[in-house]
Amino acid sequence: MNGKQLLETLDLKTVCGSVESFDGVYAGDLLSRAMSHVEADNLWITIMNNMNVIAVASLTEAAAVILAEGVTLVPEALEAAREKGICVLSSEKTVYELCAGIAKNM
Repeated sequence: MNGKQLLETLDLKTVCGSVESFDGVYAGDLLSRAMSHVEADNLWITIMNNMNVIAVASLTEAAAVILAEGVTLVPEALEAAREKGICVLSSEKTVYELCAGIAKNM
């Protein structure tokens, strides 16, 4: 599944940036775990919405952050994501629904 298919299949909305491709998925909200488990080019699914999310996504070189359950970034985090070129996507779906949808279509 490429980035375009991901957006269409899961009905994701682009908050900023773009994702062409990805390799793997990590779902979780504990930042220390995300720092040690999100790998380069992974999608990271979370409900966290602060500056630390952008810092971890940048540090791990995640392909994109997907904000689940209608969560929106705080303004400072959105500005940082744009400045750092971090792709952020959003969805009303739960973390489980997003993971299941990705697994079903890979």
